[in-house]
Amino acid sequence: MSSPASSVVPSGAEPVWIVPLPEHGWYDHVRLKRVFGAAGTRHQVVLVDMRKLLVCADRDNTDYVLKPVNEWHSGKVRGIREFLDPENERIPEMPYVTVTKRRAPGLFGWLGLDHEGVVAFRNGQHRTRYLAEAGARWMPVEVHEREAVLLREVCGAPDDARTALRPDPGAN
Repeated sequence: MSSPASSVVPSGAEPVWIVPLPEHGWYDHVRLKRVFGAAGTRHQVVLVDMRKLLVCADRDNTDYVLKPVNEWHSGKVRGIREFLDPENERIPEMPYVTVTKRRAPGLFGWLGLDHEGVVAFRNGQHRTRYLAEAGARWMPVEVHEREAVLLREVCGAPDDARTALRPDPGAN
C-alpha cells in the first residue's frame, strides 16, 4: 500500500484492491475484489483511468447508461455509499465490463481511418460513477482476457498507477 494510486492488499486467499478517494467526505478509500477470482478464469483485472472509462461508457448506445451522481435520488446515493464503505465486512466486487472498437463519427471514421472505444458495463456502473464523483482517478475493472489489450489501449491508467497494483511481497 505504498502508492497513493491503487494497490493490492492480500486478504486471506484473494487480493483486495484499495482505491483512494481524495474528494470523498465519508471515507478516504474503498476496497474491491475480483468478480472471477477462481484459478483458471479467463478474465483479467485492468487498471483503468476513470475519465477515459466513462467517456467510452457514455458512447454505449445498447446498454443502460446512468445519469451523473448529482442527479440520483438521495436513497440511491446513500445506498451505494453504504455498500462501498470500507468498514463493511463484505468486500464489493470490482466492475465487470466489455469493450469494443467502432468507427468514430465524422469523415475519418466513415472512411475507416478513425476508431473509438466503447465500454459496456455488465456489473458495477453505479459503483464506477460514484467512485469517479468521489475523486477516484483509477480503479480496477475485470474484463474477459480477449478484450484486456483493447481495454488497456482505450482506457488504461498511466504506468505509475498500473505499477501500484503489484502485490507487496512483504505483506504475505
